[in-house]
Amino acid sequence: MNYAKILDCTLRDGAYLVDKKFGDNTIHGIISGLEDANIDIIEIGFLQDEGMGEGKTVYKNAGEAKKFITKEKGNTIFAALADYSRYSIENLEENDGTSIDAVRACFFKNERYDVIEFCKEVKRKGYKLFVQPVDILGYTDSEIIELIENVNELEPYCFSIVDTFGSMYADDLQRVFSLIDHNLVYSSKIGFHSHNNMQMSNALSQEFLKISYGKREVVVDTTISGMGRGAGNTPTELVAQYMVSKLGYNYDIDAILDVIDTYMDKIRTKCEWGYNTPYFIAGSYSAHVNNISYLTQKPTIRSKDIRYILNKIGSKERKRYNYDLLEKTYMDYMESDIDDSEFVEKLKKEFKDKNVCIIAPGTSIKSCEKELISWIEKNSAIVITVNFLHDSIKSDYLFISNIRRYNYWKNDENFETCKRIVTSNLHELEHETNNMISFTKIVKCGWKNMDNATILLLRLLDMMELKSLSIAGLDGYDNANNYLNEELEVKDVRSACIERNVEIQEMLIDYMKLRVHDYSIQFITDTRFKL
Repeated sequence: MNYAKILDCTLRDGAYLVDKKFGDNTIHGIISGLEDANIDIIEIGFLQDEGMGEGKTVYKNAGEAKKFITKEKGNTIFAALADYSRYSIENLEENDGTSIDAVRACFFKNERYDVIEFCKEVKRKGYKLFVQPVDILGYTDSEIIELIENVNELEPYCFSIVDTFGSMYADDLQRVFSLIDHNLVYSSKIGFHSHNNMQMSNALSQEFLKISYGKREVVVDTTISGMGRGAGNTPTELVAQYMVSKLGYNYDIDAILDVIDTYMDKIRTKCEWGYNTPYFIAGSYSAHVNNISYLTQKPTIRSKDIRYILNKIGSKERKRYNYDLLEKTYMDYMESDIDDSEFVEKLKKEFKDKNVCIIAPGTSIKSCEKELISWIEKNSAIVITVNFLHDSIKSDYLFISNIRRYNYWKNDENFETCKRIVTSNLHELEHETNNMISFTKIVKCGWKNMDNATILLLRLLDMMELKSLSIAGLDGYDNANNYLNEELEVKDVRSACIERNVEIQEMLIDYMKLRVHDYSIQFITDTRFKL
């Protein structure tokens, strides 16, 4: 019984990772490969008012989409997704059979009444209608029934269960499917669109195929290699293989693998997706993936901090990305405006008229270790290492602003032999109270990486009347190893190296403009930055 279809939405859901720009050759190649694989429905991109760009999977109308539609479609259905709030249905011409066959009407819960007229126009113009309510778990049972009653008169081609945040478990899927199956007009199919935040996507797709067997025709959304924002989506190849092995379908797995080899592996060199702990947290809290992207860029943040912040934002707000709210919540969480006056005065006395050398953990330290040691001795410099300890260079002070770094270095034999300066955002370190500096005093908003440790330390030292300040190991980032100690390497640093370098340079410029005390300052190792 061929009751199920695969809808591949790589060129739409995967498009978020490449700014919708796959390139014409790749778009044609993916579509051709999916046709060779006998995939039933191919979603080729977005319908948006902005219209088409070169090599992009976004179209103002069916005419613009036509360039990617093969003349001999066979049994393949071609679809495009229209966000109700981003597309004027007036731009869509009547279906003449030479372009897309179907429109997926995507809408938020607060738009569920207004979208009905939009959907009517899709049908009137001769397109198959997919109804795609964002975040089905955000609806109560009665709200789902009400929505279905409103769309039943339209007899949509498909009504989809959309697990926007990858938050579903099997019992959630069973409940929602049963509710829709009992209330949706029987001529309509039920779709399932899942994200892989909790590693459930493939298993849930199999469960969906099991519970629908003998009851209803269904559509399973997938993407090749699971390509999609954050944790990604249900992999096309996994669902197709399951349906071939267990249900007797005739998808050509080799053709899908050819697409992966030719196109997807190349795309993976430019962007990343797939399960990780932060995206698990996004799924468990039904949070927008961009919230996670923002928080994981903070070098000091831990997984449990992300949980706390998402919880603090609230269930409704965290489903959308609000930069200002997220920034404020993050700062509220990190801030701890303690009275550090006694400790600051102590530091002022120790540093007054002294040469100070900041050593950040960049790889440049390794190549000039002997020269650096000699320079420190010659200038009788006070050494402050930033979030790390060096085997050969003695730290007079260890500046710590990152709890993960603190926990890593506290077991080092040199940890207790050097003095420490700890920022007050490390809330757990009550035993370090006497060594704490107010985080609030030295942080400044406006940058994603506003809590860069070296910048924080520079602002702290500007409270002191130094003789001179020298900086070593602040190399800047690239896509190779960035840390003297490779165990400190953070994966996301490499992928965002350009952005981080730009921000650090901007913060350095800001620091130089606003300096209170005038003492000489210089880099003494190779760096990408200028003072």
